Amino acid sequence: MLEKLPEHKRLSRIKLLRRVFFMFMGACLVSVALEIFLVPNDIIDGGITGISIIMAHLTHVPLGIFLTLLNLPFLLLGYKQIGKTFAISTLFSIVAMSIGTELLVPVSPLTIDPLLAAVFGGVLLGIGVGMVIRSGGSMDGTEIVAILVNKKTPFSVGEAVMFVNVFILGSAGFIFGWDHAMYSLMAYYIAFKMIDITIEGFDQSKSVWIISEKPREIGDALLSRLGRGVTYLNGEGAYSGNDKKVIFCVITRIEEAKLKSIVDDIDSGAFVAIGNIHDVKGGRFKKKDIH
Repeated sequence: MLEKLPEHKRLSRIKLLRRVFFMFMGACLVSVALEIFLVPNDIIDGGITGISIIMAHLTHVPLGIFLTLLNLPFLLLGYKQIGKTFAISTLFSIVAMSIGTELLVPVSPLTIDPLLAAVFGGVLLGIGVGMVIRSGGSMDGTEIVAILVNKKTPFSVGEAVMFVNVFILGSAGFIFGWDHAMYSLMAYYIAFKMIDITIEGFDQSKSVWIISEKPREIGDALLSRLGRGVTYLNGEGAYSGNDKKVIFCVITRIEEAKLKSIVDDIDSGAFVAIGNIHDVKGGRFKKKDIH
């Protein structure tokens, strides 16, 4: 007899409204980035958005129409392969973005300096896309393809997206001129970085693993001086075969220097491994008072 899988829990109304709100605000920011900064200065983004900008420039058809039509096949693919919730969230975000770009067409650009447009357009674009991704959706069909490629090939999602965007951004050189192609690359890079910051936050968390001959002393010091909870794990040295205590804790980026100082004061020969964490949820991560 097959084991019954747990049923998918529906989001509460407050969580659903919060998710919809942030997706809508993200789509609005992307619309502003495109119509107020990038498109008037002949600067494109990567992916379907970049193709849509090129098509709209060549055919003089409204940008919003291409943004919706070109993404539809990928949305259908995402619905079948990734999930209903993801596809609906992405559809909502793309439609909101498309409507936003049409409403902003009569608005004059804030700058005709392509450098300023690339910088500020890239920042707004990255924040908007990051808000949508963090809320469970997507703003571009190429991201869906990249996710599927990642499942069936050794290429990562980032590598697949970059491979596609090299051709799209390169084509801007033949259509808008190579100066604008380079501005487009600058805007894309800024947006890429802002997406990471928006998703991960400025106060990025880090995981810390410490192996020392003085685990209790270090653990107590981290509790009292850094205000962070720790967990002791049982380990065994592969070479010596001796039992060891492994200290695990999660800190913020700005606490890294102080943690190293604390460990070095107690055991300068301790092994310390620190890695980035994209998200932290639950447990007792909230910081205690320190001194």
